[in-house]
Amino acid sequence: MIPFLDLGAAYRELRTEIDAAIHRVLDSGWYILGPEVDAFEAGWAAWCEADHAVGVANGLDALILALRALDIGSGDEVIVQSNTYIATWLAVTAVGARPVPVEPDAATHNIDPARIAAAITPATRALLPVHLYGQPADLDPILALARQHGLAVIEDAAQAHGARYKGRRIGAHGDVVCWSFYPGKNLGALGDGGAVTTNRADLADRIRVLRNYGSRVKYVNEVQGVNSRLDPIQAAVLRAKLPHLDAWTDRRRAIAADYAEGLRDSGLILPHVPDWADPVWHLFVVRSPDRDGLQKRLAEAGVGTLIHYPIPPHMQAAYADLDLAPDALPLARDLAGEVLSLPMGPQLPLADAARVIEAVRAAT
Repeated sequence: MIPFLDLGAAYRELRTEIDAAIHRVLDSGWYILGPEVDAFEAGWAAWCEADHAVGVANGLDALILALRALDIGSGDEVIVQSNTYIATWLAVTAVGARPVPVEPDAATHNIDPARIAAAITPATRALLPVHLYGQPADLDPILALARQHGLAVIEDAAQAHGARYKGRRIGAHGDVVCWSFYPGKNLGALGDGGAVTTNRADLADRIRVLRNYGSRVKYVNEVQGVNSRLDPIQAAVLRAKLPHLDAWTDRRRAIAADYAEGLRDSGLILPHVPDWADPVWHLFVVRSPDRDGLQKRLAEAGVGTLIHYPIPPHMQAAYADLDLAPDALPLARDLAGEVLSLPMGPQLPLADAARVIEAVRAAT
């Protein structure tokens, strides 16, 4: 069986370094925030070409705290992508705002900048593009719209660790960039973890206060904050992995190149990469009108796959109150029925990728 992703393989590759990092924290006696988190934040900010990084408990909290730091809440609207993971929408509703979905570009699956302008209303406060599957969204027209209308830009980069837009790493194009270190991400912890990066010192400072009960001095609470702090053990694990991330991304790119060549005449719709994008291949997503049949045949051939994502947010019971019919966002609906993610990860042997190609070609 070729698994979709072997999480244990990353640990086995770096077992000595990760074990040493964990024991360093255990021996330190410092188990909340502290020097380990500070060191990771500094390293992550520098790696992302950003001025500031703030570690938080998970990717969803990163989005929520970014919205709160920008004073977005009840009565406000935030433009979101229609075909993203539901966490993007959940963050908006968690602060009391309303998500306004915009359809993606059919080729890249990222939000279509040409559709955003029509969705902007007097209540719009922010644009929330997603760098889906590890490929950067087209940021220049998004940022131009934001400047024109006085809107904030919050980037959901949960899948885009190291991606570049026009040569510059994702990390500080917009007002704030939100990251997840969920174990399956390109830079994954051994549990939940998240962060924000930004070039705005005011937002970094506000998020630091909000994540720690609204306090910067113990027992002195400036605002109504939450408990959303990156765990020092997870920070240490991320520090151990970060020096390897570029090499791991190169391995992903080699697999993606093999997939693209080996499947180019398979009848599947393959990922499209604009010439200004440098993706990191968190996922390699193909499209097929017979997706379910293809997935079944691949499983029978011993190839694990996943669907990202089978039910778009507007068709979830969680957002029934928005009263959006399935065909209100037809591209999100259609993509949910056709996309399939092939095995991808830096520990996937190229020989196994070749077997995946053979299995896909046989199944199509």
